[in-house]
Amino acid sequence: MDHAYIESVVDLTDPDGNQIYNLTTEEAREILRAQPAEAVRGIQGSFALLAREGKTVRMARSLDRPMRYFLAKRKEGPALIVASRIDAIFAWLKTEGLEDQFHPSYTRMVPAHYLVELQLIGCPDPDPVYTRFFTPASATLPPDLDEIGRTYVSTLADEIAQWLKAIPPKEPIGVCFSGGIDSGSVFLTTYHVMRKLGMSLSRLKAFVLDLGSGPDLLQARDFLEKLDLAIFLEPIESEASTLNIGETIRLLEDYKPLDLQSASMALVLCRGIRERYPDWRYLVDGDGGDENLKDYPIEENPELTIRSVINNPMLYQEGWGVGKIKHSLTYSGGLSRSYVRTYAPAHHYGFNGFSPYTRPNVIAVAEAVPFIDLTKYEVPRLYELKGKIVARGIAAVTGMKMPIFEKRRFQHGALPVEALHRRLPYSEAEYRKQFLSLYHQ
Repeated sequence: MDHAYIESVVDLTDPDGNQIYNLTTEEAREILRAQPAEAVRGIQGSFALLAREGKTVRMARSLDRPMRYFLAKRKEGPALIVASRIDAIFAWLKTEGLEDQFHPSYTRMVPAHYLVELQLIGCPDPDPVYTRFFTPASATLPPDLDEIGRTYVSTLADEIAQWLKAIPPKEPIGVCFSGGIDSGSVFLTTYHVMRKLGMSLSRLKAFVLDLGSGPDLLQARDFLEKLDLAIFLEPIESEASTLNIGETIRLLEDYKPLDLQSASMALVLCRGIRERYPDWRYLVDGDGGDENLKDYPIEENPELTIRSVINNPMLYQEGWGVGKIKHSLTYSGGLSRSYVRTYAPAHHYGFNGFSPYTRPNVIAVAEAVPFIDLTKYEVPRLYELKGKIVARGIAAVTGMKMPIFEKRRFQHGALPVEALHRRLPYSEAEYRKQFLSLYHQ
């Protein structure tokens, strides 16, 4: 007599975490269930969605929402557990007596911009099928910095306006701010859109983290003073001694040093805002801006050349990509992996975060930039490009002349580099060991 498998799907994702502007959550799930993958592109907002039809399960998420899954074996049939966090999956397995099957590396991340389809047919489990739903065209804009900047920032403003309109009208808005190009442009665009929509600017603040001797506070003040907007600046002071790498590793569930450094700062910032404002809910930031305009130091990564950076679509958003040998099934790649550095601290402290540079419409404009024509494959030209594009765009859209400062990572702004490395001195191998120890006591 044939054994009939009874498959189980356990969805531990938070439906209230979806912020979909044009559909209900159920309507969005129906798109996953019944329509071609490209239809998922029409879901506007932030989402992590699962739809099931018989033994077929489809999953998709936006770039700003982590979504993981694990396939457990049971005598009666396979169990698919889906959650935003690895520890949530492990906790569920323990309640079912299935924890011996678990290892963190056995979990899988749904890669951003893909519809993932699984067939729950029992052992052996077939590989998932990945179908891209976001395919922006490359290099379609003319090599005109004024037009590129205007289009880029106009699209950024549209995304911010859509987000602001969905927020209750008296809720305050906090910008995670340093005075750099990304947070600076997000602050100025948010300020401009709020004025244009007739919203009270008393709701707006620019929060800058100050651990005592970092350069960001001075830069942030200089940025806003040049535009007579210093009234919006609010420093969040703390001590470097509050940095806790163990807490960050547990929260991020990852071991990449740069992401852990950034997230450690984000945790201190979010904790400080929460302690000062117990009821504050909405934060907006500039994460994704570096990825969009390829503004990372190539010389720090021996795997990269300027040709690989320019010629590989969405390299910094997705890494080398699904199906490539260096693509991590456990974590995915690029910002699809590392955005948890922003999501996890904000979510942990009860904030509703928003990173408009991660929205597909904004990324599509960035992908349309003709990088080859504008840089001629020269690294210094690439490094100059983001400031030129964004400054022109801010001027065209808001009428303001945005100050441009030398690029600096978030973690290097709140604390001098040497002091940071004294506080967070370990290597990736050590961080990986600490992470795995959470499950092997």
